[in-house]
Parts: sequence; C-alpha cells; structure tokens
Amino acid sequence: MASGTGLHSKNGFPWLARAAAFGALLAGALALAPADQPRPGQLLKGKDAFGDWKEDQPGIRRLIRPEDLPSKGPSVPNQVKVVPRPPDAKPRVPAGFTVELVAEGLPGPRVIRPAPNGDLFVADSKSNTVRVYRVPAGTAKPTQTSTFAKDLHQPYGIAFYPPGADPQWVYVANSDGAVRFAYKSGDLQATGAPEKIVQRIPWTHHWTRDIVFAPDGKKMYYSVGSGSNVAQDMFPQPHLDGGLEAWAKSEPLGAAWDTEERRAAVLSFDPDGMNGEIYATGLRNCDGLAIQPRTNQLWCVVQERDDLGDDLPFEYATHVTKGAFYGWPWFYIGNHKDPRHEIGRPDLSGKVTVGDVMIQAHSSVMQIAFYDGDDFPADYKGSAFVTLHGSWNRLHRTGYKVVRLLFDGNGQATGEYEDFMTGFVVSDKTVWGRPVGVAVAKDGSLFVTEDGSGTIWRVTHAGGAAGGTH
Repeated sequence: MASGTGLHSKNGFPWLARAAAFGALLAGALALAPADQPRPGQLLKGKDAFGDWKEDQPGIRRLIRPEDLPSKGPSVPNQVKVVPRPPDAKPRVPAGFTVELVAEGLPGPRVIRPAPNGDLFVADSKSNTVRVYRVPAGTAKPTQTSTFAKDLHQPYGIAFYPPGADPQWVYVANSDGAVRFAYKSGDLQATGAPEKIVQRIPWTHHWTRDIVFAPDGKKMYYSVGSGSNVAQDMFPQPHLDGGLEAWAKSEPLGAAWDTEERRAAVLSFDPDGMNGEIYATGLRNCDGLAIQPRTNQLWCVVQERDDLGDDLPFEYATHVTKGAFYGWPWFYIGNHKDPRHEIGRPDLSGKVTVGDVMIQAHSSVMQIAFYDGDDFPADYKGSAFVTLHGSWNRLHRTGYKVVRLLFDGNGQATGEYEDFMTGFVVSDKTVWGRPVGVAVAKDGSLFVTEDGSGTIWRVTHAGGAAGGTH
C-alpha cells in the first residue's frame, strides 16, 4: 500500500490512484485464481478428480476408474490435529438443504442406525455404550435420550432382527464378536443381559465391525478388517483365554494361528451365530455394510492399503458377491500386484473382483446408507451416502466429508460420486469434524455422526415433508 500512497501524492488524483490500485489488485487476484476451479454440477474425471479438501464443495461430482491408477509413488505421513469446533461452525450442504445440530459433546459417536419406530441408536465406541435418541419427525431436537447398553467392547455396527416393523432383538457388533439384546419397539434401555452370538474375533489393528441382516432374515453378515496393512506383520495372540490351541478348537471355522485368519473378509452366520462361513475375502477393511433396497444386494465400503503413494490405491464401494475375492493382500483394484509381496499368489492373478465405485485414495471410507426416503428431491432416491473419515497419509489432505454415490434406473452404480456434506476442515493441519455414521430416518431426513468434535447432525430439504430452508 506504500506505493499507492506515493501514487496519490504524485498525480494529484487520489480517486484515480485508488481505482488503478484496485484494478491492479483485482487483476492479480484473477491471475492467481485457477481458471478451472471446480464448481457445483461439474464432473471431474481421472486425475482431475483427485484434488484435496480446498476444492471440496457440495455438488461437485467425481468419476475415478480403475484405469486411472497412477504408478507407485512416495507416501507422505500427514497426521491431522483435531481442534474444537469453531463457534457457529457447521457442515456445508447443497443449496435447498438445511443442516441442524442434534447433539454435541459425545465421547466417540460412530455408527447410527434407525429402529423401525424411528428411534436412533448410536454406537459410541469410546465410551463402550449404545445410546438411543428419540427425535420426532420434523425436528432435530431429541425429546428423550437414554443409554441402551453399556460395558460393551468397542461397539460399532447395530442391526435389528428380524427385519421388518417389529424386531425382537438388537444386535451389536463389538470388536471381538457380536451380542444381541432382547428388544421390543420403543425400548430405551436393554431389559436383559447381552447374549453372545459371535465370539473370539481378533480385534488388533482394524477393530471396527459392522453387522447387517439379509432381507429375508436368514443370514447375518459381519465384517472383519485385516490385522495389518499388507499381511507382513502377522503375529500370534497370547491374550486369548486358553491360548491359540483352545481357541482353534472352539471355532466353527477352523484353526487360526495368526491375526489374518478369517480377517479382511465378510463372514456370514445364522441369526443365532451358528453355521459360520466366509462369505467373501480380500476386503482389506470393509468398514461399513448395507443392503441395497432396490436389488437386495449386500454392499460394503472398503479402506484400501497404505504406503504405496498419495493416490494409490483407491478406496472403493462395492456390492459383495458370495465367494468373491477382492485382492488383499496380494493384489489391489483388479490384477495390480502389491510389490511388497515378492512371492505372492500368482495362482490368483486374474481372479480378483473389482469394486463398483472408486473413491479417492486414503479418504478413509467408513459407512454407507442407501437413500429410500421421500424428503430429498426425487433424483436422490436410490443413491447412497458414504462417510469419509479423512486422510492421515497423503500430502494434500482429502476426505472429511460425506459423498453421494450415483446409480442408474436399474440400481447399477454409475461409478460417479458427488460431494454432499463438507466444511469439517479448518486448515491444512487442523479439522474439527470426522464423519463416521450415516442413516436415513423414518421421515426421510439424513443423520450424520462425526467423532472429531463428537456431534450428530440432521439434514433436510426445503421441499420435503420435514420442512426447513437453506
């Protein structure tokens, strides 16, 4: 600004000098602003879709294909610092939508699932509890909250059984197995002790377990993440009661002598926990499970491996086929061999199932929920919302948002996804929110949990039955 002052005194026309200075500043700003800054509605493809948090905003669409995989590159540790939520800060959503705070100050809210009567069950993995929030239709304010169950073991997934309007049980996926509680509609507290259904699941490394039932109620699916990054650090588990030999004899699926047995997989059981089997394998960390209403297919979102590069390999969302192998640890995204396995499994080459939707590497996908409500615009029906917890090993931070997966009229994924909820990042080094749980409520509104600041949010659309304005 010193040069501006000199200009004023030299030419004697302060207004002209100010105009000239402003014009120079404006020209400089335009020169610095990227001409191809993404805008809502724009579809970014391939490497253009990678980006970082600064380019995120509701409405931007991305399409990443397996053939867009880059070559191996350096992997940069970039841990994030979680800071308190700034005053009045809240997530950003598309025009026409409203986001409201439901609850705050929770220790570690993770998965959120609606009961058929509309109550919202939230697993808090940090306090080892499951809480219930009774939020009437058309509002974000709970009328009742209660601890449904406590003294759990890192609870995460929640499911109601049998499927339908009158479940008799609430199932909770702990990190070391699954339990169930007797339930009748409207219960705010468990009326009895938990019944152990699945036991002795290793909980080292990836400990989040999700649970969902087949639409006919005949099978229960339970996801178990890997015990390591690339199966190079396997070790026995002396903490198990009775040792490994006793554990192996007690298990219906056979002996397990390292942390990867029955891991990186989706397991299936009868509702009583019997007849366990491996449903699909090679899923490094299937962190979220859901049933697609239109096709009745099982879907999961998968966190892929680390230390191969900033953009390698992609995370993905996929329908899960019985008996399919998805690559981990020897391959990723098809027939791409992990170079850290010198011998590997060449016999599995060409037998890897590729996921349906590629998501930017290291986004840390967490949960998936299909939208079948009536509050959002019609084109949202049949799409799916996925939470991205956020990167810790990428030079340019990515994730920390909720995205929407797009599907065609037949329920087939198009491969595109769209930024839906953003605004959790404060700077390159700090964030206030890390999305985890996502659920569609009985009134068609969307609920999202995040475990950075410990909050729950409700999203509605202005034209929907739930009301609200942008």
